Amino acid sequence: MPLTAGIVGMPNVGKSTLFNAITNSQVEAANYPFATIAPNKGTVEVNDERVQVLTNMFKSERTISATFEFTDIAGLVKGASKGEGLGNQFLANIRECDAIIHVVRCFDDPDIVHVDGSVDPKRDAETINLELVFADLDVIQKRIGKVEKKAQVTKDKESQQEYEVLKMIEEPLLKGLPARSVELTKEQALIARGFNLLTAKPTIYVANVSEQDMADATKNPHFMALKAVAVQEGASIVPICARTEEEIAALDKKDRQEYLEAMGVKEAGLDKVVKAAYKLLGLETFFTTGPDETRAWTFKVGSTAPRCAGIIHTDFERGFIKAEVYSYEDLMKYSTVAGVKEHGRYRIEGKEYIMQDGDIVFFRFNV
Repeated sequence: MPLTAGIVGMPNVGKSTLFNAITNSQVEAANYPFATIAPNKGTVEVNDERVQVLTNMFKSERTISATFEFTDIAGLVKGASKGEGLGNQFLANIRECDAIIHVVRCFDDPDIVHVDGSVDPKRDAETINLELVFADLDVIQKRIGKVEKKAQVTKDKESQQEYEVLKMIEEPLLKGLPARSVELTKEQALIARGFNLLTAKPTIYVANVSEQDMADATKNPHFMALKAVAVQEGASIVPICARTEEEIAALDKKDRQEYLEAMGVKEAGLDKVVKAAYKLLGLETFFTTGPDETRAWTFKVGSTAPRCAGIIHTDFERGFIKAEVYSYEDLMKYSTVAGVKEHGRYRIEGKEYIMQDGDIVFFRFNV
């Protein structure tokens, strides 16, 4: 099952417009609350220049980039944790995601309705965050009610451990802080993972600014207000103009680059969001390449060579023998595979090898 980043925010902040641009698909982006009800899903291509470089170098017939999935979730409003605005349904959609892309409106436009009557990024971010906190607090307190007696009366070890973690998480939630602010041991984190808490999910703030603020969002006071929130939480923040990004996404690559240069922007905001989400989910890329195909494969940081072989095919992991590995950086440095070998940078790795971002690999297996 692919890893998923859920796009959340209040109604009319630009979530669906951003989703349209990211996936180059057409979902309804209407100027009224709850235009999106069912979550829309789309697969995103990671714009990694290394893929095209390898394709050209090895004259590959096919090129396949790394991908992961975005989900556009309907707008949340105050009271969502209590079921307001179909809130329970939307919160359930967020629980299915691995990470959260929190879109916040940072532009003024009298023609686009704001559910609270005015643009206030700090208030809007807090509205969403508190609803997620309230939903998690409900989960935690219900679970405490189930395990507290067993932990205290029967002294069941597993229940005691779970109760301890529950209480550790409950304390910050009661103060309006997210579950991810709690420092847990590996064992405690494994227990907490079973609660599937919304505020434990890693989060990126996307500031939806006007086209005029694309080149330098720091001049926008709304953006700076949201940035202060992100800094306080230790979260990433990416400024984009969702409407402009949607227009850029419809262009071919050459026209897209010319458009960006004319706007004084080096990289599309969408590429920044996609790369930030990719990093947020703890993902890296290894490559397989040759005359037939150059392909980027996504793996979790810390994965072994056999585990990565299994991403290609389960038989590769089951019958793993060894991996022939060299890095993209070394290939660029020495120009050819032969040059990499001559300088002793072409390696044979075994089952304990931890794959690195940019590894180019050929797996040997036998089943």
